[in-house]
Amino acid sequence: MWVFEMGIHIIAELWGVDSDKISRVELLRAVVDRVIAKSGVHVVSSSFHQFEPFGVSAVYLLRESHISVHTWPEYSYIALDIFTCGADKAALTAYQLLLDEFKPTSVEKRIIRRVDLGEIRSHNLTRVSALE
Repeated sequence: MWVFEMGIHIIAELWGVDSDKISRVELLRAVVDRVIAKSGVHVVSSSFHQFEPFGVSAVYLLRESHISVHTWPEYSYIALDIFTCGADKAALTAYQLLLDEFKPTSVEKRIIRRVDLGEIRSHNLTRVSALE
C-alpha cells in the first residue's frame, strides 16, 4: 500500500542554553534567520515578541508550515516547534542546525508524523468543497 505522509512535526525542549543567546529578539532572530537560510524552508512572514526584562517568542510562518521558538533565559530553556509538510529533510536540517547554534546540554524531542493517506481512509473522511 502506498503511504503519503502530510508532514513531520518536531517538538523539542532545549535545556542548558546560553541565556545571552536567547534573551533578546535581535540575537535570537539572527540565529534563527541563519538556520532558515541554510535549511531549505521558505519564510512567508515572521513575528517576534520581546518580554521584559528578557525572553522572546518568535514565530516563522513558512510556505511549508511553521517554526516557533519560545525562550525562558532565566531557566536557560527553549521550547521549539517545527512543522513542515511534505519531505522531512528541511525540518530535520533546521532542527539539527538549531541544536548546533544553541548547544543545549539536554534535549527532549518528540516527532509526530502527521496524517498518512491510510489513516485518512480509515476515518472515512470526505472532501469538503469551498463551493458547498
